[in-house]
Amino acid sequence: MKNSSHYKEILFQIIVHIIVFVFYALDRNADAIQPYRYAYFINFAIAAGFINYIAIPYFYKKKNTVLFLIVVFLFILIAGLIEEFVLEKIFFPGPRSESVQILWAFKSIIPIVSILTGIKLGWDAITKNKEVERLEHVVRESELQFLKSQINPHFLFNNLNNLYAYALEGSSKTPDIILELSGLLRYMLYECKEKYVPLSKELSQIGNFVNLNELQIEDRGEVSLKINSISGSYDIAPLILIVFIENAFKHSQSSQSDKININIEIDCSDNGQLHFRCSNNYQILSNTEKLDKGIGLANVQKRLDLLYPDRHDLKITSDGTQYEVNLSINLRDKL
Repeated sequence: MKNSSHYKEILFQIIVHIIVFVFYALDRNADAIQPYRYAYFINFAIAAGFINYIAIPYFYKKKNTVLFLIVVFLFILIAGLIEEFVLEKIFFPGPRSESVQILWAFKSIIPIVSILTGIKLGWDAITKNKEVERLEHVVRESELQFLKSQINPHFLFNNLNNLYAYALEGSSKTPDIILELSGLLRYMLYECKEKYVPLSKELSQIGNFVNLNELQIEDRGEVSLKINSISGSYDIAPLILIVFIENAFKHSQSSQSDKININIEIDCSDNGQLHFRCSNNYQILSNTEKLDKGIGLANVQKRLDLLYPDRHDLKITSDGTQYEVNLSINLRDKL
């Protein structure tokens, strides 16, 4: 990777020097490029090279501005002295080479060196920006993988507790619960490795998840899942919506023994705007005072921020008896 970037910079610098030389050497009054211009430009390029690969990395990038300016001045001064005392005498022997005009030399050196140095600084800035973006992407992907890895244990822990309770009671629904649970775990382990999954597949697993939890409610309440017409074949980050649904079941069941009411509604418009609404009732005099502080909710909110920055709207409200989540996601644009 570094070698590739190094070779690209060498090629870029060669092209830049050729272009700058052409503009420097063009002379309307001459049929061909004068030989002295080759030597003069090489002198300028060497000075710029010392500035680019010595002064900038060892002084400018280390915030030592005073030394940087001194070193730059010295390199330009040396280039000026070479032009006046060496090149002038070679290409213009006679009266012109005998008169020392160092300030006149600076007038031709400084513009060329400034252009070559400025382009080098621009290249470094672009390269650094790309590296920062790459590192940010790596960090973001690592964080997403970590957050996703938290979901499976969290989900499994909650459902194994419920399964254990049903097994102790000897419930006839235990085999059905195990079957639904194994299907969901298979989906989580093998199909949720990708950053995004088809929306249709995610909605299918939401249906399985609701069935699994509905088995546990039995006749203690009502559960409504309504999936309206879904337009287009969009993708969605896996396990985003299930966390909110799991939270609704968990806290409704933990706070009341009957009259449980959970309503879930999902639709997606033609332009990829997903709308999700999940509401559940609960008793405030229970262990549900902090419904929005669980690991699952904190996890999914962080994932939404990472995966859909400025492309989602999450509103969570609670009035003491009713807890409601409203989420909108623009599925059309993805990172």
